[in-house]
Amino acid sequence: MANISLEFRANAGDSEPQSRLVLILGQLPNLQRVTWAQVKGKLQPAVSEETWQSALGTLNPNPTDNCSLYLNYATVAALPSRVSRHNSPSAAQFLTRLVRTCLPGGASRCIVMVCERSEVFASACAIARAFPLFTRRSSATRRTDKRVVTVEFIIVGQDSGPVDAPTLECLANAADGVRLAARIVDTPCNEMNTDHFLEEIKAVGNELGIVPTVIRGEELKKKGFGGIYGVGKAAEHPPALAVLSHTPEGATQTIAWVGKGIVYDTGGLSIKGKTSMPGMKRDCGGAAAVLGAFKAAIKQGFKDNLHAVFCLAENAVGPNATRPDDIHLLYSGKTVEINNTDAEGRLVLSDGVAYSSKDLCADIILDIATLTGAQGISTGKYHAAVMTNSEEWEAACVKAGRNSGDLAHPLVYCPELHFSEFTSAVADMKNSVADRENAQSSCAGLFIASHIGFDWPGVWVHVDIASPVHTGERATGFGVAFLLALFGRASEDPMLNLVSPLGPEADSQCEAMERDSKRRRLV
Repeated sequence: MANISLEFRANAGDSEPQSRLVLILGQLPNLQRVTWAQVKGKLQPAVSEETWQSALGTLNPNPTDNCSLYLNYATVAALPSRVSRHNSPSAAQFLTRLVRTCLPGGASRCIVMVCERSEVFASACAIARAFPLFTRRSSATRRTDKRVVTVEFIIVGQDSGPVDAPTLECLANAADGVRLAARIVDTPCNEMNTDHFLEEIKAVGNELGIVPTVIRGEELKKKGFGGIYGVGKAAEHPPALAVLSHTPEGATQTIAWVGKGIVYDTGGLSIKGKTSMPGMKRDCGGAAAVLGAFKAAIKQGFKDNLHAVFCLAENAVGPNATRPDDIHLLYSGKTVEINNTDAEGRLVLSDGVAYSSKDLCADIILDIATLTGAQGISTGKYHAAVMTNSEEWEAACVKAGRNSGDLAHPLVYCPELHFSEFTSAVADMKNSVADRENAQSSCAGLFIASHIGFDWPGVWVHVDIASPVHTGERATGFGVAFLLALFGRASEDPMLNLVSPLGPEADSQCEAMERDSKRRRLV
């Protein structure tokens, strides 16, 4: 593993650039608000105040720009000064790129992030994405020295001032969750099969004092989980449903996060081609995001019941593999005719959401998955596709995406028009659409929703992260920051409340309201 420690501090301390590389970055108007006294300790004697001011004068971000202050030891970089309404004010994607390109390798490095307080959370998560943990390069395995990246925030604007210790702890836990999710997604299946993934779940459970519930192998079949069992039964390592449950006293509602954990997707007998199969180690991105977010959320104090549900399987080819035309009975009690074994994610998630409704009695169910290739066509490489049975939650998802840097954009939710795509002559439904040109990503989400019912009274949210789960050949840890922000109001942490879809003003208005209502909504 990459031996890089990421530390968030209120003050990174003074050091010459030759002994500790430094990158100072932010939007140009914010950088211009920084006084020389705030940064000189990290730049002198190599960089003078005149050089600093001259560098700021040369920056012309379009959309970004950077200027060396002293060789490659000290650099100042500018983020886009303005972003569109569908982007994050933090410009998180650009921030990750600048950190990767402008901060050279070294044993000791420092990042000084200049931003407003509302952008601190998204910025911290974006910085975390620039330092992936997984590597199998031989040079990395020989390196024994510990490398440290220290991150300091300089807050500008109305709510300026130092970052307090609780906020630093929140940022550290969120960054740890992002890097955990990215590490799992980056790890190939020979090192991250269902056995290994269960070990990751147990490790998080041990850290939090939670014993996971695990239903596995033939027990899945006996208990009626035909979706998970049918997808994973041909693999060497058996499929599993695993649940981490946090049930604090005083909880007023129950929330379930359901993650798709296909540790490798060959497509099954509807096998993928040689160009489309590489990268399918990333098909567990939803479950990885749930694990990273659950770990951070519980550490920061989660006030309501929260269940992390992991639907784990390897979609392999073998004598026991599911065939097209097979019919499976899912946990919802509905039958599914298989017409495409490569549409497996919706099968495992359908069992997961049905279990969350029937056994966990969840009021809010969110499933997150690398579900459809069509997601990238629908909402692109940077925005997750979200659909929900609640207009209120649709708006909340978009806002949570902007606040967290894990961007999101709505899909069409119209079951009365689209669900007929799954019509079967011999079962309750097929698992793949008849017309692949008719809102594929929306239809895939509707398939999952049908297994709790379109008239289900609770809140259901579906998040498709097929494209934003990676950039190039590296995982992003996408989904962790999004979940923490979307459910920030259920947290005891002030920073997560700040980035929640409600925001601090609406949240303070609700403080006088009683919390004894079972149907209390986060938004």
